[in-house]
Amino acid sequence: MKLDFGGKTAIVTGAAHGFGRAISLAFAQRGASVWACDVVEDELFETQKLCAAVGGTCTARAVDVRDKDAVERFVADAAAATGHVAILVNNAGGVLGQVGRPLEEVTPAQWQDIFAVNVTGAFYFSQAASPGMKTARGGRIVNISSGAGLGISLTGIQAYASAKAAQIGLTRQLAHELGPWGITVNNIAPGFVRSNAATERQWESYGAEGQRALIEHIALKRLGTPDDIANGVLFFASDQANWITGQVISIDGGK
Repeated sequence: MKLDFGGKTAIVTGAAHGFGRAISLAFAQRGASVWACDVVEDELFETQKLCAAVGGTCTARAVDVRDKDAVERFVADAAAATGHVAILVNNAGGVLGQVGRPLEEVTPAQWQDIFAVNVTGAFYFSQAASPGMKTARGGRIVNISSGAGLGISLTGIQAYASAKAAQIGLTRQLAHELGPWGITVNNIAPGFVRSNAATERQWESYGAEGQRALIEHIALKRLGTPDDIANGVLFFASDQANWITGQVISIDGGK
């Protein structure tokens, strides 16, 4: 199955590294005009360079997904430059440097911060991109959640598990709201992938025995890669997924 996104504009949030970088590169290699954003500027512009190196087009800009005005400006600029945004990948998220701690020790700010970047950001971007998609009578929104949204989180962070579950709920709700305009909204729930500094720290914290146990519980007996997640995004964004919406696919090597 050869996928071609020539002539389409794809926004990818959280594009500085890991999944977001792999997704940006995958779209750029297949002809899309990629608009990538993140708050980590140096790595974000490295993503832009890598897209150019494979012959792709990528416009990179520092955007905090929690800032509604900045989100709206970014989406409006992408639409003005390219016609309209056909694909939105809400990948920004994560644990924001937090670690698991007892429930009673979690502060209101720690709880809210996790929800803001993992759920509110996806809401703001979907809100900003959907009018153009409605006008075009079609579009693709792909949200990146986590296996933590379907079960428990290996991080031990209550807000992270809750936020990823909320993002899955948002996916299903928007699928029904936007479906009449031919807009699909789907979700990918990755398993544990060593994709950035946070997951590297998490991996090291397990120690040799914990690492072996984690891999032993995966059907395919190996960790995945960011490209495994990007491949799922490409499918959901493709014409082959025309009649698929409101779905969550676990890309986790099998549990």
